Parts: sequence; C-alpha cells; structure tokens
Amino acid sequence: MAAAAPPTSTGSLKLDALKQNAEAQDPRKLSGLALYSRFAFAGAVCCSVTHGALTPVDVVKTRIQLDPVTYNRGLIGGFRQVIAKEGAGAIWTGFGPTAAGYFLQGAFKFGGYEFFKQRCINVLGYETASNNRTAVYLASSAAAEFFADIALCPLEATRIRLVSEPTFANGLVGGFGKILRTEGVGAFYSGFGPILFKQVPYTMAKFVVFEKVSELVFKNFDKNSMSSGAQTGVNLGSGLIAGFAAAIVSQPADTMLSKINKTKGAPGEGTTSRLIKIAKELGLRGSYAGIGARLFMVGTLTAGQFAIYGDIKRALGASGGVEIAK
Repeated sequence: MAAAAPPTSTGSLKLDALKQNAEAQDPRKLSGLALYSRFAFAGAVCCSVTHGALTPVDVVKTRIQLDPVTYNRGLIGGFRQVIAKEGAGAIWTGFGPTAAGYFLQGAFKFGGYEFFKQRCINVLGYETASNNRTAVYLASSAAAEFFADIALCPLEATRIRLVSEPTFANGLVGGFGKILRTEGVGAFYSGFGPILFKQVPYTMAKFVVFEKVSELVFKNFDKNSMSSGAQTGVNLGSGLIAGFAAAIVSQPADTMLSKINKTKGAPGEGTTSRLIKIAKELGLRGSYAGIGARLFMVGTLTAGQFAIYGDIKRALGASGGVEIAK
C-alpha cells in the first residue's frame, strides 16, 4: 500500500515539482550564493559549537582509543584519570583546532549537502529525484564530505597530536607550525584516507537517517503549521537517532584515525601499509574501543547540530531550495 502523502503535498509528484519550483522562483526567497552561503554559515556554526563544546569527551575518547590499557575505566573513569594526572585544563586540549577545523568542515558539509542535493534534482528532475531520494541523499552527502575533509584533515591531525602528546606544542598555532616544519605538508594528510573512510560513511548515515526520521514525522504533522520550538524538537530527536547510527558505522575508522595520527610512520612506510598493520593489531573488538564515549558524543553533537542548523537557517531566512521527501 502506498504511503499517504504528507499534509504539505498535493498528492502528485508532478504537481509537487511545479509547486516547489514556483516557490523557489519566488523573488522573496533567497537563491544562489545568497542562499548557499547561509547554509554554509549555519553549518559552520553548528559544527564548530557542538564539536568545540564536546572537546572534553573527545579527549577522553581519544585517550581510550590510543591507550586502552591505562584508560580502561569507561567515560567517567577516563575523565577522572585525565584530571588526576594532568589537571582539569587537560580535558580541553585541542579545543582550538577542533573549533577551527569543524567550522570549516561544517561549512562544506552542510552547505555542500544542500548544493549537491539541488544539483541532483536539476539533473534527474524532481519526480525521479523524489522516487530515488535515498540515493540522492547518499550521493549528496558523500560528495559534500569529500570536500569538507580536505579542509578538516590538517586541523584534525594537529588536534590528535596535541591530545596524544600533551607536551608536543602549546595550542593550535604552535602544533600546526611544528608539524609543518618538522614533517612537511604531507603529514597533515597522512590520515586523509582514514578520515574519508570514517567521515564519508558517517556523514552518509547521518544525513540519510536524519532525512528519513524527519520524513516519518512530517508525514503525520504539517511542518508549516508547527511552531519553531516543535520544529527544533523534531530536529533534535531526528539528529539524536542519526548520530547513534553514524557513530556505529564509523567507529572502526575513527579508532584507526587516532592511531595513525598519533606518531609518524616508519621511513618508507606508506599510509596503506600502516592502515593494514593497524587494522590487524586492533581486530574487530579493538576497533570499537571507546564506542560508549563516542555514542554519547556523536549522538549529542548530531542532535545539537541539526537543531542549531535549523534555527540559524530560519533566523537568516534561508528557506529556499527544493525538498524531495514525499
């Protein structure tokens, strides 16, 4: 049995396409650079704020991944261990590269997702895109994440080095400069393969699950008649579920990324051989070290991201674009 059309749908994909295109052409609505720059800014802020705020959780998670023998008491116990050994300030190690890196990544990720989704709709046509919207969500999020990771990788490498070696440098600028001087530009991208392996499936799961859960809600409730608070609540709930799914999918690659950025490779050792070596050492169980901390972290930050993203878009009037959910 076919699913009932949402309250905002005409019941016909062709009529919905005409309606959406007419709304998109409304001169009162933003389009082009004015629209996508707002998407990018909203994405930059939501990612920077959420990742920055959860720096302490990320510090403990990274320590568990890199030294599970020492940090073997779970998330709360890990906090106590780090604070007892290095002081309360240690849990904020890497805040600078985290906030800066995810500001850039968020702009490319969210802005790019909206951009590539629109391009898919333009190429396929509204009806085809709507009938194959899961594939559109997957392709759009994967393309956006690829470019986002090019921006993120150097700052993520710096963050992991600061967290894994607290005496390595004093903050973002010092750590970034030291890696550049002593190891060269290539060191920033030694983890590019793992970061793609981690972030692309993570982002694909994140956006697809969010879109699907939101679609399920809006099949039963008219989005246009919901209050701003109710819409934020839907974004929070959908984002939380999406975050759990994304964390489980990407956990093995996240552990490998922490390992490969911890130290330099042996002379002549390529990234691929290092990854194979690390994967063998970890095994399936080892690759999910720190999953409890990461489920908490990713679920919380993804819920926060989609809530903040939606609120900023509304505040900036970024309501253009075409939706393909039935």
